[in-house]
Amino acid sequence: MSEPTGRSGPPLLSVVMPVYNEQATVLEIIGRVCAAPVESMELIVVDDCSTDGTKDALVQAAARDPRVRVISHEQNRGKGAALRTGFAVVRGQFVLIQDADNEYDPNEYPVLLAPLIKGDADVVFGSRFLGGPHRVLYYWHSVANTALTLFSNMVTDLNLTDMETCYKVFRREVLQQMDLREDRFGIEPEMTAKVAQLGVRVYEVPISYNGRTYAEGKKIGFKDAFRAVYCIMRYGVPARLSRR
Repeated sequence: MSEPTGRSGPPLLSVVMPVYNEQATVLEIIGRVCAAPVESMELIVVDDCSTDGTKDALVQAAARDPRVRVISHEQNRGKGAALRTGFAVVRGQFVLIQDADNEYDPNEYPVLLAPLIKGDADVVFGSRFLGGPHRVLYYWHSVANTALTLFSNMVTDLNLTDMETCYKVFRREVLQQMDLREDRFGIEPEMTAKVAQLGVRVYEVPISYNGRTYAEGKKIGFKDAFRAVYCIMRYGVPARLSRR
């Protein structure tokens, strides 16, 4: 992939990775991110007060690769808070969200970046439901995801297939216009609503998905679905009204 900004300038891509108690996977996913087929990037890892040895692993990762920057929260605040911390220091032309659990494949960064680099999009969502390969897991999770996406679409008037996806990529100037507030997983519907409110160009591209079980460390649960409904109403209704 060509690099429009030159190696001496800001990186093409800033990857923001919130981390909480991911000792088993964090070094592997950082290695995969750093090996992704993007010529110029930075990786900002925000440790949300892990207690399992993740912090030591992050020290190792930062020592191995100067592109890795680690920021630590002194208390656990949630995924949304960690993302806001990372977003505040990004330097890249584009900003991508990467989870630390190996469910999403960094080799797909070029697919996610392509509509942005071509100038066709301002925001790209990577959809797990547009035909990419995926691990077969929880039926009711897929039902809840579909229902939340449908509800979000009805409120925001977007026609997404996967509102809850981790893989969201933004032009940095678009991201900087979003006043984000949610501390936990409600950040996903909040970002979606505020993208709709801005009226920017949104693309979806198919991605693969290697979901994990709760025994393997999955954290999001059905209680987060109720918060998502609240966030869709709280942020989505003003977004819809502002576009009339």
